[in-house]
Amino acid sequence: MRHSRLLLTVHHMNSFESLSQDAHRRGQHISLLGVVTNVALAMIKLLAGVLGNSYALIADAVESTADILSSMIVWSGLRIAAAPADERHPYGRGKAESLAGVVVALMLITASIGIAIQAIREILKPHHLPAAFTLWVLIGVIVVKETLFRKVHHVAKDIKSGAVLLDAWHHRSDALTSTAAAIGITIALIGGKGYEPADDWAALFASGVIMVNAILLIRAPLAELMDVRQTILDKDVQTAARSVPGVRGVEKVFCRKSGMTFLIDLHLEVDPELTVRAAHDIAHDVKDAIRRANPSVMDVLIHVEPVGESYRSHRKSESPSADAAPNVN
Repeated sequence: MRHSRLLLTVHHMNSFESLSQDAHRRGQHISLLGVVTNVALAMIKLLAGVLGNSYALIADAVESTADILSSMIVWSGLRIAAAPADERHPYGRGKAESLAGVVVALMLITASIGIAIQAIREILKPHHLPAAFTLWVLIGVIVVKETLFRKVHHVAKDIKSGAVLLDAWHHRSDALTSTAAAIGITIALIGGKGYEPADDWAALFASGVIMVNAILLIRAPLAELMDVRQTILDKDVQTAARSVPGVRGVEKVFCRKSGMTFLIDLHLEVDPELTVRAAHDIAHDVKDAIRRANPSVMDVLIHVEPVGESYRSHRKSESPSADAAPNVN
């Protein structure tokens, strides 16, 4: 029995590691695709902006340059997070992904401030109308960036990666700035003399959109770094735990996220007359059941408690040392 349980646990560990490695590999590949795409787009937009006298397009090129760096940061974070747990990192390095997400969000905020400052400067000084060809460049950029956003967003949701999701929204923010720039250039071209700053106003508006998105998106990776309780798996964990024979109840479920994986702390109630070995075996069965039902769960720490109100009342009357109940992992 114990041999079969050990084999089952090893199977779950191998299955988890395989899924985790595949998820990190997909995240890294999609981040590198973003790097290559943004290098090409940044050069095209910068050249077109300078030759076509469009600051909105130049600002767009700056945003694409930031996208290159952000995608590299996400790729590096995923690469670090993919490393297996070891003696110094028993819970793995999943937080590296969350840290990368925070850095990318801060880069978005910084980029939006820089674009806004320069846009205001351009609005305050007279300049020539943008060239008509810059509009067609922007339309092509919008199509490419929106397509890239959808691909990256799909992968981010599939592998449950906050950093990759932020990278996707970085692509969407680039599409937004390009759309705003296209609208501004269209107004400037149609309006003619006196409407030259239209694309600069568009860049200013786009910077505000980027700022708002960055502030909204930074909350998730910050929550992960601060170990804010995640409730998304509570119901599944309780259902899996209660399905194991010998479990009398589940008192508490605490879940935190580390990169693409989850760590669970569970208070499990069993018959107070059970031996330590029997309670230990039930705890291992519960751990296996939870990980089998939720492949994204990396580890489950189980605290075993005897069930019954009378027992809990008795414990409260005892000395503080009685609170040192054993943990079963």
